[in-house]
Amino acid sequence: MNSITLRKIGNSLGFIVPKGDLDALGLSEGDKMVLVRGPDGLRLIPYDPKFADAVEDACGYMRRHRDAMRELAK
Repeated sequence: MNSITLRKIGNSLGFIVPKGDLDALGLSEGDKMVLVRGPDGLRLIPYDPKFADAVEDACGYMRRHRDAMRELAK
């Protein structure tokens, strides 16, 4: 397991991923990633524009039908 140190980058914090790990994952500079918070911690996953559009559509649907969603959640 590699240890990664947070570093100051401008007004934010970031970390450097070792080249070997990037190569193993098929990632390169400029690739987009998504930080997902779950019960077991944080996960970094590749950005998928089709999935992002589907999530946006689902969020809009749930907002428009908020009352029905609340009743279904009971």
